[in-house]
Amino acid sequence: MSSQSRTAPGGPTFFGHPRGLATLFFTEMWERFSYYGMRALLILFMTAETTAVVTDASGNVLRENGGMGLDVGTAAAIYGLYTSLVYILALPGGWVADNLWGQRKAVWVGGWIIALGHFTMAVGTDFTFFLGLVLIIMGTGLLKPNVSTVVGELYPEGGARRDAGFSVFYMGINLGAFVGPLVTGYLGETWNWHWGFGAAGVGMALGLIQYRAGAGHLGDAGLLKSTESPERVAALSRKFFGSFGAVLLGIVAFGWLVSNGTIDLTLTQIATYLGYGVLILVALYFLYLVTFGGHTTDEKKRLGVIFWLFLLIAIFWSGFEQAGTSLNLFGQDSTNRMIGSWEIPASWLQSINPIFIILLAPVFGSLWVALEKRNADPSIPVKAGLGLLGLGMGFFVISWGAANATNGALVTPAWLVVTYFLHTAGELTISPVGLSAITKLSPTNRVGQMMGIWFVGAALGNLIAGLVAGQLETMAPFQLFRTVALIVGGAGIVALALSPIVKRGIPKKV
Repeated sequence: MSSQSRTAPGGPTFFGHPRGLATLFFTEMWERFSYYGMRALLILFMTAETTAVVTDASGNVLRENGGMGLDVGTAAAIYGLYTSLVYILALPGGWVADNLWGQRKAVWVGGWIIALGHFTMAVGTDFTFFLGLVLIIMGTGLLKPNVSTVVGELYPEGGARRDAGFSVFYMGINLGAFVGPLVTGYLGETWNWHWGFGAAGVGMALGLIQYRAGAGHLGDAGLLKSTESPERVAALSRKFFGSFGAVLLGIVAFGWLVSNGTIDLTLTQIATYLGYGVLILVALYFLYLVTFGGHTTDEKKRLGVIFWLFLLIAIFWSGFEQAGTSLNLFGQDSTNRMIGSWEIPASWLQSINPIFIILLAPVFGSLWVALEKRNADPSIPVKAGLGLLGLGMGFFVISWGAANATNGALVTPAWLVVTYFLHTAGELTISPVGLSAITKLSPTNRVGQMMGIWFVGAALGNLIAGLVAGQLETMAPFQLFRTVALIVGGAGIVALALSPIVKRGIPKKV
């Protein structure tokens, strides 16, 4: 495709923004509907007894709704591997869009792979369950990093209007994350798990239908901008997909050897070794950049700050992502969810966080602006430390609640509501601020790579989250939550203590 300059589309607007923003808003809304809807069911389904039944208030059996019957440790390891690989595959997904397809095609193809994955999970066998997860991982790797890029291209002028556009787009993300668990949770827990998985696929398909219908409003945004000849692009495509296919085949062969006992490894061990490998590779990569990357002293200081933020965000997500695992199980097993004679699905509690984000995001945005005007805006490392402290406080709350739920007693959902409130406050303090900092601190020729590192930090955090949740196999919930609170809170205190030193590597204008 030619390298001519791209222009943002004109014509009708969406709340004062380019009309194409509505197309992307609803695409991302439905994708998050499918992702968070399925995620809310994932560990509940994997740990449900294979002979589980649904009963009415009088105890009469209505229907069978068996799960996979996995132990918590194995299920949590699968969850951690799944959620971490979703982020890791965003790296090749971004490369495919930049060099082979363009972002618009990557979103379209990725979305249909996601929908196919959900429908495959709905078939109802162990094989199709795992095949569906693999498809969702690959599809999300194509869609997730690229739909945001298209949003940015709608605003070639940049500036505050683009920031406002992303704020509107962010609301779409959380609207989907709010509605998804309500729909899939009701269908999955009340009627049949596979209906919930199928509903997630229907949501993704609806998003793609409106994406294609509204594509005309995107103008040139998201089209391939490669300056390479079609022949060169075709050669790159063959090389990439050949290599990707070989790697995928190797992973399948490895999985088969593990499953038949030829390689004596558990899923928990595989997840643990993967976590160590990711951390070592990132550390070696930064060591290479500082030693042989050809950067100035100022740029090396900035890279040091980015590596520090990478560690902090990995710690943050390792706690925050307990929402889909240990906190989800706590909501199912230890929380009184009765409203009259009806018990609300445990997965509905997963919708609390996105509601708080929708309500609190404008508050935090206004807070930072007000503090900046008074020259009292906390530095980036201070905000990161405060985010970890907020997360730690949430775990202290739920640890207290879990202590009250010992000996089979059920506790009020208020414990989870307060916990998610504090977690959301922590998220809004560290996540968007850290993401913005990465773009500002990265050397000019390393912005894309550093954004990739940010995704890898999220992947590592998700992987650790699964491993931590697996400790419920041997630890009481209040002990697990207390341990997480101490580790995360301690990391927050260390981050605040070191913030004056870290701040020296940040230019005053950032």
